[in-house]
Amino acid sequence: MPESLLLPASYIVMAEAEPDLSTFENKTGLAEDMKFLASMPELCDVTFLVGDTREPVCAVKAVLAARSRVFHKMLYQAPSPQRKKEPPPRENKLRLFLKRSSEPLLNLQNASQQPPSQQHQTLIIEEFEPDVFRQLIEYIHTGCVTLQPRTLLGVMNAADYYGLDELRRACAGFVQCCINVDTVCALLASAERYIQYKCTKTLVQKVLEFVDEHGNEVLNLGSFTLLPQHVVRLILARDELHADEFTKFQAALMWGKKYCDNNPSTSLKDVIGNFLEYIQFHKIPANVLMREIHPLGLVPYNIIMNALAYQADPASIDPGKLSPNRVRRQAQGRSMSVQSSLDPYGSNTTLSSSGSSELASSDGKHSSN
Repeated sequence: MPESLLLPASYIVMAEAEPDLSTFENKTGLAEDMKFLASMPELCDVTFLVGDTREPVCAVKAVLAARSRVFHKMLYQAPSPQRKKEPPPRENKLRLFLKRSSEPLLNLQNASQQPPSQQHQTLIIEEFEPDVFRQLIEYIHTGCVTLQPRTLLGVMNAADYYGLDELRRACAGFVQCCINVDTVCALLASAERYIQYKCTKTLVQKVLEFVDEHGNEVLNLGSFTLLPQHVVRLILARDELHADEFTKFQAALMWGKKYCDNNPSTSLKDVIGNFLEYIQFHKIPANVLMREIHPLGLVPYNIIMNALAYQADPASIDPGKLSPNRVRRQAQGRSMSVQSSLDPYGSNTTLSSSGSSELASSDGKHSSN
């Protein structure tokens, strides 16, 4: 299973057509030297302040520009012409004399007199996380980077954003190998930041299809509690999810307890209330309903009674009373999908369900049903 993009790790001597000529290659040594170059701030001429924490990532502008047309445009293209500036005010003769006298000294000491392309630049990068951008810079300088599920989405979208097609294709190929039970939650969690990019949407759909096929396993993962609330709702609401209803309830309960541990003032019953519409309690055996769920006091009494009544006589209960929102979605022919949509506060983009009439907020606050 490929876990990195690696250049040949040995010296290579290639024989040419003429017997007295040969080509010697040491790509590994070159990659190591270029990695060292990018790690030494005093040898670099551009610093990126990346992410919310503004972590510094240094690089060499000429290398970035040679490898990426996007970086070339960012670092070397002249700024767009501005409106004509007003002429400076006229200076008196004494001030002009002093200015001319000091010009030789200023030309030696003032770095701002250098052309912009020769100055050390500092740029802010907010689109990507520091670890992701650092991996991107390492690949640009060395041609090598280690791919891992935690940063895979970010690296793939950064490669697409900066026009590094080979790296983007390598990430897309690695995706096929790394989607498994151990990584699926990490991939979904990282997708939250990059859902507005087209590469993420394609990948998330593949991840959700994997979740559908391995529903019970995924819902029992401890890492399931690390997902945002609206992603949990998205998973539980999927009609294609292969998981029994009691496992879905247990997953919601596990997530709710973890959330309440981090937010002590929040009621567990209120949190669980956000997931009840996605659980078909009438499909849970009666003895499990009465022994495992009812004593918790988290599920309204009428839901328990309707589920028991349906199991005794399905004709006695209107299906709409069992899962009203699910019935409404099925009647309207809607299915769960991944889309990019603004959260209620307009601050970021989130995973959401086209089958739900409300959007989940990023801070986990919802009205209970």
